[in-house]
Amino acid sequence: MSCINDIFTKKLTGEHVVRGWVRSVRKKKKFSFLVLNDGSCQDNLQVVLDLEIDGYEEVSSCLTGASVEIRGDVVESQGKGQNLEMVAKKAILLGSSDETYPLQKKTTSIEFIRENAHLRARTNLFGAIFRIRNTLAKATHDFFQDEGFYYVNTPIITAIDAEGAGEMFNISTLDPKKPPLDTKGNIDYSKDYFGKSTNLTVSGQLNAECLALGLGKVYTFGPTFRSEKSFTSRHLSEFWMIEPEVAFYDLDDVAELGAKYIQYIINEALKKCKRELEFLTGREEVDSELIPKLQAVVESDFKKITYS
Repeated sequence: MSCINDIFTKKLTGEHVVRGWVRSVRKKKKFSFLVLNDGSCQDNLQVVLDLEIDGYEEVSSCLTGASVEIRGDVVESQGKGQNLEMVAKKAILLGSSDETYPLQKKTTSIEFIRENAHLRARTNLFGAIFRIRNTLAKATHDFFQDEGFYYVNTPIITAIDAEGAGEMFNISTLDPKKPPLDTKGNIDYSKDYFGKSTNLTVSGQLNAECLALGLGKVYTFGPTFRSEKSFTSRHLSEFWMIEPEVAFYDLDDVAELGAKYIQYIINEALKKCKRELEFLTGREEVDSELIPKLQAVVESDFKKITYS
């Protein structure tokens, strides 16, 4: 079994078997063109289906969203838009799709994708985002590990309000309709699972600080939650946060670490997610100068200024 990303990046030719989801089918009299994506990369693989192969009628008649298995030869493409294509020897329909399948060849709005979130990974937009996110997550671990940090896991359920703002999601096993009350009429959390009021964490910082005072250099990379009522593009109720803590760093050391980390992960994205970044640059929601700006961050020195 081969993935489409390996076929394109390693320029694999010869016989291969691929599985994926149909993006489109163009049916002719004696052959058809099938566009296939398996999620491994931004690019689609064009498959030429000859009328005589096993499974031709079933696969050439399938609709967008169907899953198929194709056995065939990968060859240099004679058409425009792709360097390699597959000439099928055998085609198998693994899972059919019908006219009600939400994602079609036409452009799909972000709002529509939000309403059909279970299919978002099949879109070009979110496929690109998830692959970039994967690269950045791995690069985060690689960077801190190479810098001598230890990866630590801090509690997700906690009684500590690390930010001090009190905007936390409460965790309780008590009956919300009839909670036990104390003598003052307040909820008696001593009867709760942990014997006290607990919440979803807003930060692993306080735990990480304690761990740094024994391990020297640590970092957390895990889920955090904010119950702040805000609907701006800069607010999330749930997100993953990276928090390094070092026992003997001063402010200049922290600034240097931050600059080095940012440049490292951007450089990894530029190297490993070029096609995804090129696709995002072409979107109207994204800065058309995205890639040059990212390159400028990697190649420039970070300047330090005072707070005032």
